[in-house]
This record gives sequence, C-alpha cells and structure tokens, in this order.
Amino acid sequence: MASETGTIITRFAPSPTGYLHLGGARTALFNWLYARHHGGKVMLRIEDTDQKRSTQDAIDKIIDSLDWLGLDFDGDTVFQSERAERHAEVANILLANGHAYRCYATPEELEAMRAEQRANKQPMRYDGRWRDREPGAEREGAPFTVRLKVPKDGETAIDDAVQGRVTVKNEEVDDYILLRADGTPTYMLAVVVDDHDMGVTHVIRGDDHLNNAFRQLPIYRAMDAIEGGWPDPVYAHVPLIHGSDGAKLSKRHGAVGVEAYRDELGILPESLFNYLLRLGWGHGDREEITQAEAIELFDLDGVGRSPARFDIKKLQNLNGHYIREADDTRLAQLVAQELSGEVDGEIDRDLLARAMPVLKTRAKDLHELADNARFLFVSRPLTMTEKATALLDDEARARLAEVHGALTEQNDWTIEALEATTKSLAERLELGLGKLAQPLRAALTGTTTSPGIFDVLALLGKEESLARIAAQAVSADPTQD
Repeated sequence: MASETGTIITRFAPSPTGYLHLGGARTALFNWLYARHHGGKVMLRIEDTDQKRSTQDAIDKIIDSLDWLGLDFDGDTVFQSERAERHAEVANILLANGHAYRCYATPEELEAMRAEQRANKQPMRYDGRWRDREPGAEREGAPFTVRLKVPKDGETAIDDAVQGRVTVKNEEVDDYILLRADGTPTYMLAVVVDDHDMGVTHVIRGDDHLNNAFRQLPIYRAMDAIEGGWPDPVYAHVPLIHGSDGAKLSKRHGAVGVEAYRDELGILPESLFNYLLRLGWGHGDREEITQAEAIELFDLDGVGRSPARFDIKKLQNLNGHYIREADDTRLAQLVAQELSGEVDGEIDRDLLARAMPVLKTRAKDLHELADNARFLFVSRPLTMTEKATALLDDEARARLAEVHGALTEQNDWTIEALEATTKSLAERLELGLGKLAQPLRAALTGTTTSPGIFDVLALLGKEESLARIAAQAVSADPTQD
C-alpha cells in the first residue's frame, strides 16, 4: 500500500514519559530505513497525551538521541496533544453514523462487572451493556463515554509484513472507549486518526502492539465506510528485544536510554546504528554495515520473527571496530571534550589527532580512548598508579638514569631512531628491552599500560619526555646527587 501520491510513509511515535530506550530506537531506525529504502517519507509524532507523565526534558532527549543516531524526519514534528479536537471530531462522526455509542456505565458498575468476570473466570472485557440501549430521561446530563461499536461476527485477519497472517475472532475485541467522560480522546482513537491524517501507509512497531491492530482496524473500516479514503495501513510488528539470557530486556541487561550509551558507555552513533540494525534484521553474514549500505539493503523481509538478544559485549566489540575506522580529527574532538576539565591547561587537539592512530587500536569505547590519551596532557609530577609505583624500585630508577643519558644525546626524535637507541642501550647493559621499557612507561605515563613506548616518546616530544624520565631517575653512582 502507498499513499494517494504513491509514496510510502512511515512514522515513529514515541511517548515522552522517559528516555529513548533501545527498543524505541530500533523501531525508529526500521521506520527510517524502510522509508529511505523505498524513496518515501518518515514522520515523527510525539505522543504526549499523558500530560501528567510527559515532560519537555524527555521530548528534548528523544529528539537529541534521534539526531545523534543520524535519523532525520520529513515535515514538521506532530504533537498528539495539539490534535485533541480532531480526535474528538472523528469520534463524533462515528457516533453520528452508528459506529459508536454513548456508554453511561458508572465506574462502580464497571468494577462490579469485572469482579463478576473474575469470579466466573471469564475474559476481562466490557460486556456491551449500553451497545443497543437508548438513555432514558434519568440519564439527562449524566456523564458518559463514547465507545466504538466493534463488529461481533466473523473474524479479522491481518497479513502482517513480519508476523505473517494473524487472525482474531471479532467477538474477542470489546467495545472500547474512544472518548472519556471528560471528552478527551483515548490512545486507540488518537493513533488511528493521526496515522490517517499524516498519510501513514506502513505501521512498523513492536509486536507488543499486535493486539492493538485488531482494535484499531475497526476505526479505519468504519471511517472508510462513512467517508471513503481510510484504507488499512500495512502492519509490520517487529519482535521485541530480549536480554542475553532470553528474558525481556530490562535495566539489568543494560536497557538504558540511548544518551547513556553515548555519555556513559562511550559508544559512537554509527556503532549503535549498526548494532540496532542487526538486532532482528540480517543480510547474509554481514556484520558491519554502513548507513548508506543499510538504506540500500533494508527491507521488511529481512526482519526475523523471533526476539533479538541484546549483548553488550558484541556492541562494545563493534564499537571498537568503528573507533579504529573513525576519522582521527573527529576522535580527537570527542576525546578533547571528555578530557576537558580533567587536565590542566588547554588540550592540544592536533597532538590528539596525531596520537589517534596508536591510541585507537587499543580502545573499545571513547572512555578508554580518553584514558589512553590522558598521559599526553597530565602535569608533572605525574600521579602514579600502584602498579607503576611498584615498577619504580631503586634498580629501575638507576636504569632510567641510563636511559635519560642516552636519550639526551638523541637528536633524531623519531620512533625508529628512539627504538634503535634504546635497544642499543639494553644490549650494552646486558638487559632485555622490557627491563628498560617497563619503568620507562611508568615514568612517562604514570601507568603500566599505554601505546608502544617509542610512540609515547615521539608523541610527548624530547623536552617533556626527558623531564618526566628525570623526575623518576636516580644515578647509579652513590657519589653523585
């Protein structure tokens, strides 16, 4: 199905009651990719009708997270709360044409109905008590809800683009509320009206909404019978994301907001984009897929019917791949932002960019990358880790004095020349290279892990390197100071 103009239109419709979680981000991604693949449009609708729980902060974070992932949307953002009059208008059209009715059942009556159903172990659904009744004079001015008159005979089948053919008996769908007693629309009504008015042709969402489709289709079909031009959308209900243990994804599996993957876990947007793409969709054995490739390859026939399993280690490994592939200047910018305020003085971004080829080979996230780069900007005297301190015993400090002397004479401050000089010194002292490199690393970085020691020397430069070595070195000659 396509719109009247032949254009495929999808939508992402988050509820701004919290952060954008992984499942929502993947739903947004699949809608975006399907529309982009088919040359269509993808719309953004903020379903903010729950005014008590919806917040501007959540809206801002959702939009920021979508932007960060690289997902852009067509047209203006639609806010569902601004469309209540239109939702009520459709409900009243249905009411006027016999497809809905007024229900005067009180909350106490409905609770008694549910209690009886529980006692008799019957399905919990509205019993239609006002479906074919006309209110008497005693109901004049009494509060009422507007309920949809759902067809009760036969069954409804949906040829879902992911789930296949799904059938539900109409008698299993109750006459649910369209307008509450205060005149406000319910979610079921608002979603259908908004999707129709936005021209949405394909509803791609989590399979926890599959039952909702059978409640929403009667509105489309009733309005189509009344007005025409209300065709059923194509439904595609995507299985939910589970944790690595097969249970529904929760915070214990790492189910946090998208911004937390960026800010707290140091994940690059292209890494999360790629990982979410592969959660429930596949193209052969391909693991690394760029945005452009994803647009070219994505279609709904690649979406599986089984829940996808989230694995944080796989995401981190993929992130390491994208860090190694990333532009060095861009990485330097990101690391400089992270280090800002942690180190004294201004961060030399050109130095960071030059260091990236050796720094990024060891990092699986931006935090590790920043940790690896921190030694470049710390002030003397360096703060030593416990392990680094343990390496710097008297013997090691004496060897550092030898290294300092040899490197002071070094005029060619290149990796190759520094390596040759240090190896030559090790041979002269009849030591393995590690006996010099380990205390040298501690003296230069304050840690026991770093890029290659000759890379460290080259990046720090001669003056700073010699000053750091001198700060930890002592002469092996006891007659000297």
